[in-house]
Amino acid sequence: MSAIRDATTAINARVARSTFGRVFRLQGCGHEKERKGSKFLTEIRAGLTTFFTMAYIIAVNASILTDTGGTCVCTNTVDPTCATDPAYNTCLIGIKRDLTTATAAISGIATIAFGFLTNLPVALAPGMGLNAYFTYQVVGFHGTGSVSYRLALTAVFVEGFIFVFLSLIGMRQWLVKVIPASVKVASGVGIGMFLTEIGMSYSGIGLITGNPVTPTDIAGCPPQYLDPVTGACTSHKMTNPTLWIGVICGGLLTAYLMSYRVKSAIIIGISVVSIMSWPRNTSFTYFPHTPDGDSMFDFFKQVVAFHPIHSTLAAQDWDVTSSGAHFALALFTFLYVDIIDATATLYSMARFSGVVDPESADFPRSTLAYCVDAMSISIGSLFGCSPVTAFIESGAGITEGGRTGLTAITCGTCFLISIFFAPIFASIPPWATGCTLILVGCMMMRQVTSVNWGYIGDALPAFVTIVSMPFTYSVAYGLIAGLFTYVCLNGAIYVTRKVTFLIFGREIEPPDADKGEYWTYKIGGTSPPWFVRAVQGNLWRRDGHAVFIDDENEHAERNRSFVDSEKELVEVHVTNRAQADPESTQTHQE
Repeated sequence: MSAIRDATTAINARVARSTFGRVFRLQGCGHEKERKGSKFLTEIRAGLTTFFTMAYIIAVNASILTDTGGTCVCTNTVDPTCATDPAYNTCLIGIKRDLTTATAAISGIATIAFGFLTNLPVALAPGMGLNAYFTYQVVGFHGTGSVSYRLALTAVFVEGFIFVFLSLIGMRQWLVKVIPASVKVASGVGIGMFLTEIGMSYSGIGLITGNPVTPTDIAGCPPQYLDPVTGACTSHKMTNPTLWIGVICGGLLTAYLMSYRVKSAIIIGISVVSIMSWPRNTSFTYFPHTPDGDSMFDFFKQVVAFHPIHSTLAAQDWDVTSSGAHFALALFTFLYVDIIDATATLYSMARFSGVVDPESADFPRSTLAYCVDAMSISIGSLFGCSPVTAFIESGAGITEGGRTGLTAITCGTCFLISIFFAPIFASIPPWATGCTLILVGCMMMRQVTSVNWGYIGDALPAFVTIVSMPFTYSVAYGLIAGLFTYVCLNGAIYVTRKVTFLIFGREIEPPDADKGEYWTYKIGGTSPPWFVRAVQGNLWRRDGHAVFIDDENEHAERNRSFVDSEKELVEVHVTNRAQADPESTQTHQE
């Protein structure tokens, strides 16, 4: 054992002293800003941990995006979802294989680029929540939404370049700051509940479904007992073997392993359910003896094969005039949700890894990090994927000791290797990943404790945001509802305070108003973006001379003056008090 430990120490020391170690600032490299605790083999292990923690995205993302119908064309006028059209279902099989390759490819490329350029242990991949909004709200199930799959990819492509622009001018960070904190937290919680609802539907384990009488109903019946129009179970509820395999082996087993902090718990749960579903002669097989089942099984038997992207590569539609208003709404929602998600995740992961500067409250190469994230969105769109974002599961690798970009590069390399195992990842059934969505929703729900429940002006908008997302089956409407509630409620309170001050000479405000979170449209901190300085008239000229206003220095100087004046007042007060009552002053000092 000691020999292995000595060998590990020798390898870490040798790599750290090399140019490679200095580039990534490993501990012992001699760089003035080396990352404490960063070791080569530790970074590799952390990267593997991150990959196994988030590798479920390959199957889950492909499964969710396949529900859009992709580039498949439905010609069935009776059933707009074409659920019973054999040709359409065969096309969907190819779409899922394309998206499996695309998800692995963009995750690998984006994560490696991010790790190399930013030296941060953060992995990127198509984001959960964003892919659900992309599929079920923008495009709709099998293309029944307001925007086509091709046009939605165009919106994602444009979004990436807008993000680059916003990152370069500093507005992206500013936009995050002006959103009320309660609504920002509630957005993540609402998306988690939205994912849970999807995981419980037939896109997952099939526990709930629609009903002509009630909004939802208990399901779990075999496919032959589903009403083709309403999707409700006509009989045999809760008898589908796939439901119970997904719940017990995919849900309870995974949760049990997570309780013991098993890093690969999610992968183990998905693997167990998938392997159980692969034999053909069972009631819960993923490869039934049908033409579609035979086709999927023939592809599955290849095990190792590279499936090129045929249908979803560069599939954008640039004719936005046909759905201009819907296109604009989708683009705006992608922008807003991704700004909140990616920016907050990047900052929290950088802080978790210990690289945030306490003075500037920023992390190294932050602008470059935001730009890499933004460009990954546009590249992912070319592959046919929904927006790419930073993954909170990166925290698993950081917990394992990941401190540098080597963690991300290792994780990205694993994603690229997984491309050649597309037959395996494309054969993961939805009931194997349904409980994963529920567990991810559970993890996102933990943020609800950060909502300010002590003041109605913050609590109600947060609550409306949380419940509106799953109940309206829309991320966009949930966000709009929360912001609308916040503006109306707090706006009315603000007007009441001002009017009562004019009438009665004092402001009448809610008794617990002091518990409310502070909000202002003015950006705090240092170094405001150039457009803010331009509006303030501080960008170009002062006293006839072209100058660049250093707001940070001015702010610091004002603070120093204030502290000096306060210190002087305190000293004068203490001196006068000592002259008046020396004994009490001495007692106070003691």
